[in-house]
Amino acid sequence: MAKDMLREIFRLQKEFDDAVVSHRGLDYSPEVWIQKEVLAIISELSEILDEVNFKWWKDPKEISHERLKEEIVDVLHFFVSMCLKAGIGPDELYEAYTVKNRENFSRQRGETDREGYAWKK
Repeated sequence: MAKDMLREIFRLQKEFDDAVVSHRGLDYSPEVWIQKEVLAIISELSEILDEVNFKWWKDPKEISHERLKEEIVDVLHFFVSMCLKAGIGPDELYEAYTVKNRENFSRQRGETDREGYAWKK
Protein backbone atom coordinates (compact mmCIF):
# COMPACT_ATOMS: atom_id res chain seq x y z
CA MET A 1 0.00 0.00 0.00
CA ALA A 2 2.69 2.53 0.99
CA LYS A 3 4.71 1.82 -2.16
CA ASP A 4 1.55 2.41 -4.21
CA MET A 5 1.06 5.78 -2.53
CA LEU A 6 4.68 6.69 -3.21
CA ARG A 7 4.25 5.73 -6.88
CA GLU A 8 1.14 7.91 -7.05
CA ILE A 9 3.00 10.85 -5.52
CA PHE A 10 5.72 10.46 -8.15
CA ARG A 11 3.12 10.17 -10.93
CA LEU A 12 1.31 13.30 -9.80
CA GLN A 13 4.56 15.25 -9.45
CA LYS A 14 5.70 14.24 -12.94
CA GLU A 15 2.35 15.32 -14.35
CA PHE A 16 2.67 18.68 -12.58
CA ASP A 17 6.32 19.19 -13.57
CA ASP A 18 5.54 18.38 -17.21
CA ALA A 19 2.70 20.91 -17.22
CA VAL A 20 4.86 23.65 -15.67
CA VAL A 21 7.69 23.00 -18.16
CA SER A 22 5.28 23.01 -21.07
CA HIS A 23 3.27 26.08 -20.11
CA ARG A 24 6.27 28.12 -19.00
CA GLY A 25 8.62 27.02 -21.80
CA LEU A 26 11.36 25.93 -19.40
CA ASP A 27 14.44 24.11 -20.64
CA TYR A 28 17.13 23.49 -18.02
CA SER A 29 19.75 20.78 -17.78
CA PRO A 30 19.21 18.16 -15.04
CA GLU A 31 22.02 19.77 -13.03
CA VAL A 32 20.37 23.20 -13.13
CA TRP A 33 16.98 21.69 -12.31
CA ILE A 34 18.44 19.98 -9.25
CA GLN A 35 20.08 23.24 -8.14
CA LYS A 36 16.73 24.98 -8.45
CA GLU A 37 14.96 22.20 -6.56
CA VAL A 38 17.51 22.41 -3.71
CA LEU A 39 17.04 26.17 -3.47
CA ALA A 40 13.26 25.74 -3.45
CA ILE A 41 13.53 23.16 -0.65
CA ILE A 42 15.70 25.55 1.37
CA SER A 43 13.08 28.26 0.90
CA GLU A 44 10.30 25.91 2.01
CA LEU A 45 12.32 24.76 5.03
CA SER A 46 12.65 28.40 6.02
CA GLU A 47 8.87 28.71 5.85
CA ILE A 48 8.58 25.69 8.15
CA LEU A 49 10.88 27.40 10.63
CA ASP A 50 8.64 30.46 10.56
CA GLU A 51 5.64 28.26 11.34
CA VAL A 52 7.26 26.74 14.46
CA ASN A 53 8.38 29.96 16.15
CA PHE A 54 12.12 29.59 15.75
CA LYS A 55 12.57 33.37 16.13
CA TRP A 56 13.22 33.67 19.84
CA TRP A 57 13.25 37.46 19.51
CA LYS A 58 9.54 37.54 18.55
CA ASP A 59 6.43 36.72 20.50
CA PRO A 60 5.43 33.16 19.62
CA LYS A 61 2.18 32.58 17.77
CA GLU A 62 -0.06 29.57 17.94
CA ILE A 63 1.26 26.88 15.60
CA SER A 64 -1.17 26.04 12.83
CA HIS A 65 -1.06 22.33 12.07
CA GLU A 66 -2.61 23.00 8.66
CA ARG A 67 -0.04 25.62 7.65
CA LEU A 68 2.80 23.46 8.97
CA LYS A 69 1.48 20.49 6.99
CA GLU A 70 1.22 22.65 3.87
CA GLU A 71 4.86 23.74 4.14
CA ILE A 72 6.06 20.18 4.75
CA VAL A 73 4.13 19.01 1.70
CA ASP A 74 5.78 21.79 -0.31
CA VAL A 75 9.17 20.31 0.65
CA LEU A 76 7.94 16.90 -0.50
CA HIS A 77 6.81 18.36 -3.84
CA PHE A 78 10.25 19.78 -4.55
CA PHE A 79 12.02 16.69 -3.20
CA VAL A 80 10.05 14.35 -5.47
CA SER A 81 10.58 16.72 -8.38
CA MET A 82 14.32 16.61 -7.69
CA CYS A 83 14.22 12.80 -7.63
CA LEU A 84 12.53 12.83 -11.02
CA LYS A 85 15.14 15.19 -12.46
CA ALA A 86 17.89 12.93 -11.07
CA GLY A 87 16.31 9.86 -12.65
CA ILE A 88 15.31 8.32 -9.32
CA GLY A 89 11.91 6.67 -9.34
CA PRO A 90 9.70 5.63 -6.42
CA ASP A 91 10.92 2.02 -6.31
CA GLU A 92 14.59 3.03 -6.36
CA LEU A 93 13.97 5.68 -3.68
CA TYR A 94 12.12 3.17 -1.51
CA GLU A 95 14.92 0.60 -1.82
CA ALA A 96 17.65 3.18 -1.14
CA TYR A 97 15.73 4.45 1.87
CA THR A 98 15.30 1.00 3.40
CA VAL A 99 19.00 0.20 2.91
CA LYS A 100 20.04 3.50 4.50
CA ASN A 101 17.54 3.04 7.34
CA ARG A 102 19.05 -0.35 8.20
CA GLU A 103 22.54 1.19 8.04
CA ASN A 104 21.49 4.02 10.35
CA PHE A 105 20.09 1.55 12.91
CA SER A 106 23.30 -0.50 12.71
CA ARG A 107 25.35 2.62 13.39
CA GLN A 108 23.17 3.58 16.36
CA ARG A 109 23.55 0.07 17.80
CA GLY A 110 27.34 0.33 17.42
CA GLU A 111 27.46 -2.49 14.84
CA THR A 112 29.68 -0.64 12.36
CA ASP A 113 33.18 0.79 12.37
CA ARG A 114 31.75 4.33 12.21
CA GLU A 115 32.54 6.09 15.47
CA GLY A 116 30.34 8.53 17.34
CA TYR A 117 26.95 7.06 16.45
CA ALA A 118 26.35 4.31 19.01
CA TRP A 119 23.64 4.81 21.62
CA LYS A 120 24.87 5.05 25.16
CA LYS A 121 24.26 1.86 27.10
